[in-house]
Amino acid sequence: MPSPDPARPARSDARRNRDKLVAVARAAFATGPVALEAVAREAGVGIGTLYRHFPTREALVEAVYAAELDDVTGSAPALLDALSPVEALRAWMDRYAAFVATKRGMGDAFRASVASGRIATPATRQRITAAIGSILDAGAKAGTLRAGVDPEDVTLLLLGTFLSTVEETDPERTGRMLDLIVDALRVRTQDADTE
Repeated sequence: MPSPDPARPARSDARRNRDKLVAVARAAFATGPVALEAVAREAGVGIGTLYRHFPTREALVEAVYAAELDDVTGSAPALLDALSPVEALRAWMDRYAAFVATKRGMGDAFRASVASGRIATPATRQRITAAIGSILDAGAKAGTLRAGVDPEDVTLLLLGTFLSTVEETDPERTGRMLDLIVDALRVRTQDADTE
């Protein structure tokens, strides 16, 4: 069987099937490990179609990861357009928490992709930190978020939060911890400091 020509665009039905598979896998991985057969069935395609697009579980995991990363890092400008910088930061943190939750459901396949270098964690961290930086800059300009905060420090705070709640099933606790981080980044008025 000849291999597909990477320079030739995929047929529209093939693109739709691929997109459906990624969407279903994203939702499924957010709840925990899942069988590939279940992903295909939920997407309304046969298992052969899934394997044509994603010959291994790792290939599907990598596609889901890329889609999630694009969504979370690309959401900062839209959030800033719609919300105040403080609200945008908190909403963005919720999106990042969902991204981290999806990675948990990918399990061993995700870890294998990271270990092999197919998923580059330094590049991911740079993109996450850049998104945080853009929101912090907007907040500093608006006078609502502290100026001079290193976005890498906020990335580390978030990673620590997510690591500490990795085994918990209480999303409210994660939310409270994210609220504390946002509160620490807010600009305080002089009146509030003197009370």
